[in-house]
Amino acid sequence: MNKAVLTKDNPQARLPRATTPLAGPGPTASSLRRRLDRVDAAYRTDTDHRVTPVDTGDICVNYDKAYFSEHKLTPPDSFDDLIEPEYKDLLVTENAAGSSPGLGFLLGTAAEYGDDGWQDYWKKLKANGVKVVDSWEQAYNEEFSGSSGGKKAKGDRPLVVSYASSPPAEVIYADPQPATAPTGVAQGTCFRQVEYAGLLSNARNPEGGKALLDFMLSKQFQEDLPLNMFVYPVREDAAIPEAFRKFGPPAEKPRTMDPAKIADNRDQWVKSWTSLVVR
Repeated sequence: MNKAVLTKDNPQARLPRATTPLAGPGPTASSLRRRLDRVDAAYRTDTDHRVTPVDTGDICVNYDKAYFSEHKLTPPDSFDDLIEPEYKDLLVTENAAGSSPGLGFLLGTAAEYGDDGWQDYWKKLKANGVKVVDSWEQAYNEEFSGSSGGKKAKGDRPLVVSYASSPPAEVIYADPQPATAPTGVAQGTCFRQVEYAGLLSNARNPEGGKALLDFMLSKQFQEDLPLNMFVYPVREDAAIPEAFRKFGPPAEKPRTMDPAKIADNRDQWVKSWTSLVVR
């Protein structure tokens, strides 16, 4: 966001809070509106069309099935479970100040426990040995015991903040592919994330930008998303790969939050979280 503001006269990025309505004249704008009609209404939150929903996914705690089977321990299924003694020193998460899944997990706890309760929850989570690392790559590929990840040695944490689509990725990239996913999802820890794209107000090629946004909502692009980005399409008529339906269905009751509330509170929440958990 800072980069978008500082380079407003020479745009270099697409950010929601620095956008202009995409309702300008021309066939591209009209086509984009037609495609938006095929997008789930839950994701069309910006009635001024300043940003366009592109994909969605759930940020959830993943667990290593083999670890819990070997230790005869039931995997956690909720935020409350994660602060129980039997899960002490088992969870690794990402830094909410610089990682999208880390921030999503923080927002999930804020949605679950409210403005007055999420900090107390994190105090308990910290006391229960949660480990915080900088990035998803570090958390999942280095710290998590259930990741194939291509690493030489597995991590020792059987719980990690990742995505509901991580189990199908573990299946798809395995050779040979297993009949079941080696990892699972704690359904009661999921937070619904929606990714948007927008056109900066001083963009040098606005028509080209609109054409790209239009293409990103095309059925072809939307159906290519799952197996390339491991996210779900927002178009209701886009086909979903079998591996996603079988191993990584969206959470049935994910935590959500009004985007306006996130915008109003995110910076302060991250600052408070950093002081509480990292420092």
